[in-house]
Amino acid sequence: MAQGKRISADIDGQALQAIKDMGAAAREARTAAGEGQATAAARLGVHVQTIGRIEAGEPGVAIGHVLGLLALYGVRTRLEQPG
Repeated sequence: MAQGKRISADIDGQALQAIKDMGAAAREARTAAGEGQATAAARLGVHVQTIGRIEAGEPGVAIGHVLGLLALYGVRTRLEQPG
């Protein structure tokens, strides 16, 4: 968790909110599918704590794990360039 705090110091508020929103979307999709964190972790091939960190919106989680969890439950993402 200390690493997440260090990382968040370099990220602007809008980006931090986007990370939290992705975590919330992942949690909502997982629970709507009727699965627990342990099942999601097994399906994604990560530790259950990683699922918890994603869903809590911690910025230090590998982006591949975040996007993998979202994709696992059919949540689409879209990248928008500034400007």
